[in-house]
Amino acid sequence: MDFEAIKKSAEAYLPQMTKFLRDLIAIPSESCEEEGVVKRTIEEMKALGFDRAEIDPEGNALGYMGHGKRIIAFDGHIDTVGVGNIENWNFDPYAGFETDSVIGGRGGSDQEGGVVSAVYGAKIMKDLNLIPDDVTILVVASVQEEDCDGLCWQYIHKEDGITPEFVVSTEPTDGGIYRGHRGRMEIRVDVRGISCHGSAPERGENAIYKMADILQEVRALNENGAGESDEIKGLVKMLDPEFNPDHYEDARFLGRGTVTVSQIFYTSPSRCAVADSCAVSLDRRMTAGETWESCLDEIRALPAVKKYDAKVSMYMYDRPAWTGLVYETECYFPTWINKETAPHVKAMADAHKALYGDKRMGHPDTMHLRNRPLIDKWTFSTNGVSIQGRYGIPCVGFGPGAESQAHAPNEITWKEDLVRCAAVYAATPMLYINQK
Repeated sequence: MDFEAIKKSAEAYLPQMTKFLRDLIAIPSESCEEEGVVKRTIEEMKALGFDRAEIDPEGNALGYMGHGKRIIAFDGHIDTVGVGNIENWNFDPYAGFETDSVIGGRGGSDQEGGVVSAVYGAKIMKDLNLIPDDVTILVVASVQEEDCDGLCWQYIHKEDGITPEFVVSTEPTDGGIYRGHRGRMEIRVDVRGISCHGSAPERGENAIYKMADILQEVRALNENGAGESDEIKGLVKMLDPEFNPDHYEDARFLGRGTVTVSQIFYTSPSRCAVADSCAVSLDRRMTAGETWESCLDEIRALPAVKKYDAKVSMYMYDRPAWTGLVYETECYFPTWINKETAPHVKAMADAHKALYGDKRMGHPDTMHLRNRPLIDKWTFSTNGVSIQGRYGIPCVGFGPGAESQAHAPNEITWKEDLVRCAAVYAATPMLYINQK
């Protein structure tokens, strides 16, 4: 394989990649409102000579290069979060800006830049005859990830009937190759009270006070140790072989689970009455060895939850896609992890090493974030929760941009990341096939 030719091709496509990314940034595309960026992506795929480019019923853009029975896929979500408080931005988040090295705008790092690199990585494969005869390259610009990570791949796998041999997630990785991340789930806790006049609160049962007791125990679950003196054993226990004998090593790599309160709700007849219900949302991050059942049971076992007969449940997601399709699912996003020696991880690492060496690369402004091992993990969650977490389809991550830019005001990405990722993507499939 001519790695110098791959690098030169990726560098030559930078002006087109820059224009494509700036076009995507200019089209607002929050979850369930991605129609414009999906159609712009299909337009780019067709212009670059993809063998097939289509939109599925959920609204995902699917672009195919090659005609083999084996599928190697590259996934990037095309939706973004909103801009938040516009006063926190130093520039228009959709007009964006461009310098010799940086592109600014909502979605630059998280993660329309990954879609751009994947589209052009596939183009380079076609240009340089790097698509193995028995392989089809699938580039997916997926929807609704920010709302419900992995929902798109539930649809692609179960309804479109697509099962790749492995998938590259193009989420931002700060120049690293990522082999897993923690899972997450969204839990709701409801407790009832009895209202009465606020002048005589002893006549009722204040649901907010009940919830206050529960929340102190949720906090303890997150912050406590796991010693004999800890009545409520903290989530750190999953790093200990005593509590997690089969998965503690993976848990130590991925990091401990966490739980925090993200929302609180109540009902009351008036501001001068005792609250008769209270509910909270819990954001639960899950490490290796934890399941949705174990996480729900952990909350149900808290003393105050049992004392007040609180209801513990998991949220469901049923928001319509931009096409109008409703595809309901549980708000459960499983943990996943690979060994460094897994063939798809090794192929991507070999591609990076052949093209750019065995260290993370990046613009000088980024290197304070990139002084870490080349092969590592994400802090946040990705579509890998369904790809590998639900369905066991091997997944690996390498994408332009920085995790720290995700959901932040003044979001930027770096042009050289776009080039480097496109080149590594182009080299990976052939290296993977040649291992077999």
